[in-house]
Amino acid sequence: MYVDVAGWLRGLGLEQYAPAFVENHIDGEVLPELTADDLIGLGVDSIGHRRKLLAAIAALRAEAAQPVTETAREATATFSEAERRQLTVMFCDLVGSTPLSTRFDPEADTVARSGGFVAKYMGDGVLVYFGYPQAHEDDAERAVRAGLAVIDAVGRLATPEPLGVRLGIASGLAVVGDLIGAGAAQERGVVGETPNLAARLQGLAASGTLVIADSTRRQVGALFEVEDLGPQALAGFAEPQHAWRVVGESGVVSRFEALRSEATPLVGRDEELDLLLRRWQQAKAGEGRVVLVSGEPGIGKSRLVAALGQRIESDPHTRLRYFCSPHHQDSALYPFITQLERAAGFTHGDTAEEKLGKLGFARGRGAKR
Repeated sequence: MYVDVAGWLRGLGLEQYAPAFVENHIDGEVLPELTADDLIGLGVDSIGHRRKLLAAIAALRAEAAQPVTETAREATATFSEAERRQLTVMFCDLVGSTPLSTRFDPEADTVARSGGFVAKYMGDGVLVYFGYPQAHEDDAERAVRAGLAVIDAVGRLATPEPLGVRLGIASGLAVVGDLIGAGAAQERGVVGETPNLAARLQGLAASGTLVIADSTRRQVGALFEVEDLGPQALAGFAEPQHAWRVVGESGVVSRFEALRSEATPLVGRDEELDLLLRRWQQAKAGEGRVVLVSGEPGIGKSRLVAALGQRIESDPHTRLRYFCSPHHQDSALYPFITQLERAAGFTHGDTAEEKLGKLGFARGRGAKR
């Protein structure tokens, strides 16, 4: 994408950094990839300036991720009315020495990788939207995964003094309203109960923890292990709000199992199921068979495979399941690693020694899952 970097900096009121950007060959292609460390290397020592730049860079990333047509450009340029959007909102607050925390910006890069939009920096806090400007079907899941990743990233920082982070997440309808700011830092204000609830839950969280609203808990199903905090009396809310602390990812094998129920009747798939059962009988008779089930997302591929598993449950067989994940694209062996972890019976919180012991036991008994 083409960006006039000098003009972009001028729009942010930070034109004094233009010579450093030119000297280091920062063009429109490189600009969206800059990190907090890169900005420090460019001489952006002011925490306020650095955070302002990171927010504007995140906006560039979000813009670049969307297919843009002339019509879309015109619509973006002229759109001025408020709209109701389904959002997941995250409030993140660094806990520790203020002078220390201002030297670290672990949140922006982490949430951007999960599709989050860093909307605003507030002291040591960060406001992040999932579902705006670009919406995904799994925005709530993305937000929770990003929150856990932020906790992990802050925990791994080598700092002379303790530094922690606490987060609150809520999902629901919000009004995306009038434009705020100017130039590349321009954003739309979001108002409604959802951001207020996320802010209150962040205040409820202890250092190093993530607390989510019941609205988010329903959307993520059993994908995460959670602790029920019960109804909480929160300022600004007439009724107590149910809150949950996210412990980590659950041991549920697939998103299908975590988000859907196999009790739902399978409708309109008799022909496909009969074909699979015929191939199964041929395989049992010694004839090698491979079946590929493919199709658009949401048409029922996983549900069909689950129905097949129910029909052949009484037949002797070994089932191996491997699942890819858009949230683990940096790990080419992720499907195999997770299958081995399930086979060995790893649980959340296992130490390295406990995992090693389980691997030895699984090898001894020939674990098959």
